[in-house]
Amino acid sequence: QVHMVESGGDSVEAGGSLRLSCIVSEYKTSKYFVAWFRRSSPEEMRAKIATLDTDDKTTYAGYVKGRFTISRDNAKNTVYLQMNDLKPEDTGVYYCAADRAEWLILQRLYDNNYWGRGTQVNVTS
Repeated sequence: QVHMVESGGDSVEAGGSLRLSCIVSEYKTSKYFVAWFRRSSPEEMRAKIATLDTDDKTTYAGYVKGRFTISRDNAKNTVYLQMNDLKPEDTGVYYCAADRAEWLILQRLYDNNYWGRGTQVNVTS
């Protein structure tokens, strides 16, 4: 069972920056697909924000592209999400995930036992 511990969330003004961190246990981040998701409210499902594959290929949701950057430090087994030019609509709980393939993560979107506690980001205008 993989455990993810997210941190770095805070309250910031629009235009500010934050860097989120996620320590991944059990898996070696260099060998697995990693991603960040965001849930904007408890009623909404987790939405995929950014992904980083084992070949270092990245993908981003259109509304964060150019502002957010996903990266990893394999020596620390840690995944990061650098968030710049934050907007009020970026508010939400951010979660990271790591697994052998993206589809394994996507099939667990509604399984709360799969996810860590997340880290809260509040962006004020």
